[in-house]
Amino acid sequence: MAEVRPDEVSAILRQQLAGFKTEKELEEVGTVLQVGDGIARIYGLTRVQSGELIEFENGLRGVVLNLEEDNVGAVLLGNLPKSRKATW
Repeated sequence: MAEVRPDEVSAILRQQLAGFKTEKELEEVGTVLQVGDGIARIYGLTRVQSGELIEFENGLRGVVLNLEEDNVGAVLLGNLPKSRKATW
């Protein structure tokens, strides 16, 4: 059985955590086109995939379910957004 050396484990963990970023990074920003019946239609999220979580400026979140050529549809997880921007 291999011997576990704490100094090696610590060095590996430090190396892996060195690239970790604590701030969330915005990948894309889209514009809400329409909201109705708990669904938001959003333009501009070209790289989002079905099932991914998105967040609106006011903190409301949604799950992308429908991918169209020029917009995406997301189920809202909370009250309707007052914001017109969504990020992924």
